[in-house]
Amino acid sequence: MEDYDYIIVGAGSSGSVLAARLSEDGRARVLLLEAGPSDLHPWIQMPIGYGKVFYDKRFNWKYTTEPDPNRDGVQTYWPRGKVLGGSSSINAMVWARGHPSDYEEWGAVAPGWGWDEVAPLFRRIEDWEGGDDGVRGSGGPVHVHDVRDEVHPLTHRYVEAMAQAGFPQSPDYNGPDMEGAAFYQITTRGGMRASAARSYLRPALRRANLRVETGAHVTRVLFEGRRAVGVEYRRGGMRSARGREVILSGGAINSPQLLQLSGIGPGALLQRHGIAVVQENAQVGRNLADHLGADALYRVNVPTLNQQLGPVLGKVRAGLQYLLTRKGLLSLSLNQGGGFIRIMEGASRPDIQLYFSPVSYTRAPVGTRPLMNPDPFPGMLIGFNPCKPTSKGYLQIRSADPFAAPELHSNYLDTNYDRAVMLAGMRLMREIAATPAFSEVIEDEVYPGAEVKDDAQMAEFIRQKAWTVFHQCGTCRMGTDPAESVVDARLRVHGVQGLRVVDASVFPTIPTGNTNAPAIMVGERAADLIRAEAR
Repeated sequence: MEDYDYIIVGAGSSGSVLAARLSEDGRARVLLLEAGPSDLHPWIQMPIGYGKVFYDKRFNWKYTTEPDPNRDGVQTYWPRGKVLGGSSSINAMVWARGHPSDYEEWGAVAPGWGWDEVAPLFRRIEDWEGGDDGVRGSGGPVHVHDVRDEVHPLTHRYVEAMAQAGFPQSPDYNGPDMEGAAFYQITTRGGMRASAARSYLRPALRRANLRVETGAHVTRVLFEGRRAVGVEYRRGGMRSARGREVILSGGAINSPQLLQLSGIGPGALLQRHGIAVVQENAQVGRNLADHLGADALYRVNVPTLNQQLGPVLGKVRAGLQYLLTRKGLLSLSLNQGGGFIRIMEGASRPDIQLYFSPVSYTRAPVGTRPLMNPDPFPGMLIGFNPCKPTSKGYLQIRSADPFAAPELHSNYLDTNYDRAVMLAGMRLMREIAATPAFSEVIEDEVYPGAEVKDDAQMAEFIRQKAWTVFHQCGTCRMGTDPAESVVDARLRVHGVQGLRVVDASVFPTIPTGNTNAPAIMVGERAADLIRAEAR
């Protein structure tokens, strides 16, 4: 059994940051364990390749929720990264810091996490193409690319339509004012994905004091009394490692699962599965938040990406352009436009995030690859999700088997607010489609379709056809009150020593926007806290 200063479980958005930062001084011995393989695969490095790994079990945990009673028993597919870089290696690459008020919510329950404390961290992280203006950062590890000059013409038409609907354009939604329609900013560098692994981990791999093991599935945290002293993991056979500190960075699903498998969680649940209770905490796996989205699909009378990504010849042309220039549609995300706006009466901050894709595809059952097989007709998607849903789900282990997926209870649409804002969002999609900019190119609404007219019909459509935006978080949330949280403001697990959680599971509330940037920020903040304590 080898000894380390820090054992990090999970090489995702936060874990890659931690491994890089904690090994910077050349002295601390760091072991990073990742259940998945290397990220050096063309479908991961090519930005639009996420359409190919969306269902690929080599790089993806491929989780599915339990039937949701709020959605007529619908089960939702939850892809999660199982690879160096974690979900930052398989996501749509949209870079969104969130709204300053998100972090005021965090700071209210976890001192030190307010906007004034985290804003400098976002600047440290960023290598923003627009340069350092006092708000955005330049020269950081994560390159952030503005796509506005490369997007499909329909995306410019989308911004025009939004203006006609009364929503002006935001020149930089990560800048001083988040609100407005926008072209999305994505994490790419030189036409390749700038994941957390590529941005942080790869430059650190040559360090002698950092050891990275892939294909290493951690099965439990080892304790001596109430102190975490190491981990047990399978890599070929069963192995173990000792560490002065163990840090879980497995994400919003795997971190609470591992805590429960290791004896930290709801006492009755652990005892039912024959797991000795190290520290009872009913909050482990609770407070599960996610963004639920919905969209409208339109057939149009102008060419879309369907005509480029669909035919074999079109794919060959796009592939050659990418190989020769690292540019073109394969260097982008399918979500080219979007933004953050207010639609509910009395809203003081953005309550809807928008998505526009100049491509369309029928959302197919688990096991297919819809993102790289678009519809045969010219089509586009206008979608959205509520920024601050109030419904909460939960997860729990289904047995003591560390290789069995946990039960995932999404509990979407559980509150009146969530149901109301989803209805308002779908009505807005139709309002945007009815603007002059779009009405002259739209031929018909494929779905929801003309037969969906009143609120009851639209509510049924939402229950049946809404989808996750892949932003699960909050299952080990931080806070000062152990009765309401799992970790404290320094990300230490309540009631034990030598154990922290550092990933999206610690978010006290769900951010306004995509979760990758906040997860990377949590890794940076945790590294500062840990190094300060070590000094």
